[in-house]
Parts: sequence; structure tokens; C-alpha cells
Amino acid sequence: MTANLFQPYQLNSTITLNNKILMAPLTRCMADDELVPTQMMADYYARRAAAGLIISEAVIIRPDGQGYPNTPGLFTPAQIDGWRMVTDAVHRAGGKIFAQLWHTGRVAHSSFFGGQIIGPSAVAIEGSVPRQRELTYEVPKAVSHEEIEQLINDYSQAAANAIDAGFDGVEIHGANAYLIDQFLHHDSNRRTDEYGETPQNMARFPLAVVDAICERIGNERTALRVSPGAYVNMKGDSRDRQVFDYFLKQLESRDLAYLHIGIFDDSVQFDYLAGSASSYTRAHYSKTLVGVGSYSAKTGAAALSENKFDLLAIGRPFIANPDYVERVRDDQPLVEYSDAMLGELI
Repeated sequence: MTANLFQPYQLNSTITLNNKILMAPLTRCMADDELVPTQMMADYYARRAAAGLIISEAVIIRPDGQGYPNTPGLFTPAQIDGWRMVTDAVHRAGGKIFAQLWHTGRVAHSSFFGGQIIGPSAVAIEGSVPRQRELTYEVPKAVSHEEIEQLINDYSQAAANAIDAGFDGVEIHGANAYLIDQFLHHDSNRRTDEYGETPQNMARFPLAVVDAICERIGNERTALRVSPGAYVNMKGDSRDRQVFDYFLKQLESRDLAYLHIGIFDDSVQFDYLAGSASSYTRAHYSKTLVGVGSYSAKTGAAALSENKFDLLAIGRPFIANPDYVERVRDDQPLVEYSDAMLGELI
């Protein structure tokens, strides 16, 4: 029932995956106080190298992108060296690994870096920071045109740093209500300039980031995660459909390594998308698509056989089962995930 998961998959002429099971990005907050990856993290990723591709936990591109404690960065020499230790360990174990490049935008908090948080518009989210519940979210500064250009440069530099650190490529985090996604939804983007109001304007910054990274490291090593449906830290808006109709059409011509859905549960139906996030994206994007969101190996394999997407990303089961790929291949029972596992790297 899961045999199709174990077929090789050619992303492009540069990268071929050993199987179709990807390890989804999983924030673990296990970097040191300088946001440098540790030996424990290298061991953690190496134990999961049987995945066709590991997508790293989200990696901060610059200090003001930090929204959670001890999340790793990729903007200092020490952080690059730390990640090189991780990628070397994964490669020695026969695996491949992409870095997920991240700026949290208005989900950041000034206590982590001592400065102003930023976003498309001066609109805050409600609530407090996970794992730091005493910190409530702040009103961001709406970024200027000059600051947008600097962000594009910083994303590009982070991609170059990732290649220097030994990653096989990068996945731009354009999902889950973080900075890039904030530009693509009307709830968080209230701008009236050339970065707001219309689909073309709202997609301008995300596409500029994609293009800058493709130019810097090659489109074959560049992937993107997207959330057409607003489902966390953001309210949905029926006008968002027009933004993503345009955005996905533009991405189609970029020839990326893959497009990855950002959703916790892909059974969620969005009225303005006329279905699930993955079914909507598949209908508007014909190239390599990664599905995710509460799939098991069996339900994911069935989705692949029905052409709902091309590759399957697995999240929390990989935390509980470092040998997830082997267990599925050998039809062995899985260890059930629990939140208690988040406190340690196994």
C-alpha cells in the first residue's frame, strides 16, 4: 500500500531523491543562545537521513526575524559553521537537506533582538509568544520601500549562506502567516502602495524574494512553501483567492525545485478556495507539489496514487520515530508522538 513512497523522484537535472518521503520542517528551539546549531542537532538530523529530503527547521535570515526562543539563524559565521556540521552529518548518512529560510515578520518579538518588529502593515496579531507566554505580541512597523529592498537582499544572502553551509538547496518559508505570507493576505496587508491592494502588488515582494534567490543559487535549488488558506495568526478573506490565483500562475514559470503546502491539517476546507489547500494548489500549479498535514504513510501514498501531489512531507511522526522511513518500509508499528517529546532531541 505504500510502495509508491519508495520510488526515486527526480526534482530536476541536479537533484534526485531516494524516495518520496520528506521530513517536514519542525521547529524545536534547540539552538544555543547565539542561535548556533549544536552537535545534538547534527545527530538529530543524521538519524533521519533516510528521508528522501530533510527540510530543516525554520532558520532565521536576520536578527529581527526571531519570534521564538533558541531558533537557529543563518546570518553569522558561527551559525554557518554550525549548520555545516549538521549538513556534513546528514550527507555522511546518505541524506539530502534543504534549509527553510524564515523571517517571522509581525510574529517576531522585540525581546529577542532589542529592536522594532516589522510587517507589511502596522497591524498586530493577538495573543502571546509560544514558550514565552509572558510576551504579548506588538504592533509592527510597516516596512518602507528601502527596507523591502534590504529584506530581498537578506533573503538572497541567507540562501548563499545556506549553500556555503553545505545545504543541497533552500525552501523559502512563504507560509503559516510569517513575513512573506503576510504580504499575500488582506488581513495582514493593508498597504495602498505598489505592495498592496491588488494581486499583482501583494505578490510583488514574495516574487522578488523568489527571483533573487533563484538568481543567487539557481532555481533548481530553490523551493517555496505557501499557505493559500489563512488558518493561523491570520483571518481569511475571500479576496485572498485572487492573490493566490495570480501568485501560483507566476510561480509556474519559475521552474522551482518544488512547491510545498503549508497547513497543519489538509482535510480543512476553505470556502474561498472551494476545497482544501492542496486541492486548490494542485488545480493551479502543475509542477512538483509537496503535500503535508496529518497524513499517515498509507493515506499519503493513496494521495500520491490519486495525483493529489507528488511528494509527501511527514512532521511529528518523524520526531517520535527517527527511523520513520525504515519502519514504514518494513511495515513496523510507529511510536506515537506526544508533546512531551518536544523537550528532547531523540
